[in-house]
Amino acid sequence: MLSPNVETTRSYQARPGSRFPLGASVAPDGVNFCIFCRHATHLELLLYASADSIEPFQIIGLTPETNRTFYFWHVLIEDLPVACCYTWRAYGDHGVPLLDDEASSRHELLDPAARAVSDRLWQRRPAAGGHEPGHASFRAIVTEPLGEREDVAVRTLDDAVIYELHVGGFTRDPSSGVRHPGTFAGLIEKIPYLKALGITHVELLPVMAFDEQDVPAAAAAKGLVNYWGYSTHSFYSPHPRYCVEPEQAPQEFRALIDAMHAAGIRVLLDVVFNHTAEAGLSGPVINFKVLANDVFYHFDPADGGRYLDYTGCGNTVNCNHPLVSAFILHCLEYWVEELGVDGFRFDLASVFTRGEGGALLPTPPLPWAMEASPVLARVPLIAEAWDAAGLYHVGAFPGMAWAEWNGRYRDVIRRFVRGDPGLIGPMCTCLAGSADLYEADGRLPVNSINFVTSHDGFTLRDLVSYDAKRNDANGDDNRDGSNDNLSWNCGAEGDTDDPSTTGLRLRQARNFIAILLLSQGVPMLLAGDEILRTQRGNNNAYCQDNALSWMDWRFSDGALDMLRFVREMIALRRRHPSLRRRRFLTGRAGHGQTHPDIAWHGERLGAPTWGDPGARLVAFTLAGHAAGAPMLHVVLNMNGEARDAELPALDDANWRRLVDTAAQPPGDIVSTVEAARVEHGACRVEARSVVVLESR
Repeated sequence: MLSPNVETTRSYQARPGSRFPLGASVAPDGVNFCIFCRHATHLELLLYASADSIEPFQIIGLTPETNRTFYFWHVLIEDLPVACCYTWRAYGDHGVPLLDDEASSRHELLDPAARAVSDRLWQRRPAAGGHEPGHASFRAIVTEPLGEREDVAVRTLDDAVIYELHVGGFTRDPSSGVRHPGTFAGLIEKIPYLKALGITHVELLPVMAFDEQDVPAAAAAKGLVNYWGYSTHSFYSPHPRYCVEPEQAPQEFRALIDAMHAAGIRVLLDVVFNHTAEAGLSGPVINFKVLANDVFYHFDPADGGRYLDYTGCGNTVNCNHPLVSAFILHCLEYWVEELGVDGFRFDLASVFTRGEGGALLPTPPLPWAMEASPVLARVPLIAEAWDAAGLYHVGAFPGMAWAEWNGRYRDVIRRFVRGDPGLIGPMCTCLAGSADLYEADGRLPVNSINFVTSHDGFTLRDLVSYDAKRNDANGDDNRDGSNDNLSWNCGAEGDTDDPSTTGLRLRQARNFIAILLLSQGVPMLLAGDEILRTQRGNNNAYCQDNALSWMDWRFSDGALDMLRFVREMIALRRRHPSLRRRRFLTGRAGHGQTHPDIAWHGERLGAPTWGDPGARLVAFTLAGHAAGAPMLHVVLNMNGEARDAELPALDDANWRRLVDTAAQPPGDIVSTVEAARVEHGACRVEARSVVVLESR
């Protein structure tokens, strides 16, 4: 599978090498290896001809006298060709519960800084705890250096429309028609689709190499795997299964980035620095448990052998330890400088605010250090501003420019569209960019990542089709996943042939998309929502690497109409800078303007029903972004019956109806103002619908 240039009968010569840089780096005269291991008495480097080789063709012993500088162990192997594989063994007392010196040295360790890895021989169970691991290890692969890319300008989320997708699931279904399904190469073939959709950024679910075998025993017994990828073991390496040739992982990933950039699309990565695939005490030994157990993880101060778990995954990374912070920073900078990514979304980022023993830090170093990095300061940083132990930092994540997944926005919009009364005030706040969360400390609308659906939870179609989750396929008796979905099935649970129910569901789906793209802040769409992808009520499909989660490119009934609606709504947003304001709305006229930047209404002009506990209708008028630019008037009616809403008078223009989510396609959205219906005085807004008018 790998390099035919590895001479397995030859003994490659070793020299002391250098502690810079970490990992395996190709030099003119060989390959330099460096790894951090604080407590080892000596190390061994095991060289393999290929990912399938059972026995190493050479083992190089490292001694502290020759190969250790501080806590770094290093060696240079002369003339070693690229594409050979390697692991490490460490000897000494590493302070790992259940592992004495002899037990820990039986485990072959994966280089945490490996640029490419193979999981062909990996077996999670034998690698766990005190088991005899045999050859059940990941293998690191020596790769050709990429070199830094040319410097680029600062990248922001101004004008962004984010599209969250799973690299494997986007093309793994046979209906995708790509040459290499489920890979970076397969995603490249779908770039024309993304470009036609109109999105500006893709946010990739984890692509750093992860353990697909990290699932509960019940799920594993059903043949299920870790699909989402929130189980990272190699933070520098692209996931091998997403590659056509794993030894070319960095090159294949960078080819994807280059192709996206050529199409004008930026790439954000969902990254997982809150825990690792090694889990807790009973979890496998992969690397950090032996190399830096007491540094890399949080432990109970009263019981030094117990891993603290603020992630629900068995361990928590000690992010604010200086060595760990440096590891994270250098890793992120690598993905920007050498692989070309445009920003990051951090899973369970509230873990970044914890210090030793899990104590909360008022000024945690890591989030500020990221913003101070000359490299990371140029790209967006997005926090999932909570963790699994109750921390919730939405609106208060430490730092200056951090954006946040706005979970409160999601919940308010879901409740409003479902028909819950008394939400006019919170709705207006969300529509205007959540100033109550971000304005006081100098943040901007761009700090709010607005979303209604994401990978975690119902898809859009399921949000309007199910009142309750249907997770039995996950093997946990439907106990996993959230029970609080704020969904509404429109009168029937799951699939139905009733035309009135299916029609209402399509209208509700259009309502969600319209509101999302009419809100100030940064909208994020879930891949497949634009074609009504369903997971049949499963709201926690983390282990479903099958047709339940994959993108079905055959498109179900109504999918093409929905796809058109989403495309046109994105185009409408891009045509109107007033929907993407850089500063928060004030309700006052700007310089050279005769109209306030926003005016709020109910059924009567200037009379929003903020204090009415039964209200379900709100309207607003947005001034054009510049003098003479068209204005927008939007009415959201989630009542169970139609309402007439007064329209502002225009001196020398007409209101033309661009969007009506109650209308049958293609009348639900028109692409040209000339085709739009002219409105005067008041407009009829049907039950549970959104209407958008433009002045012309």
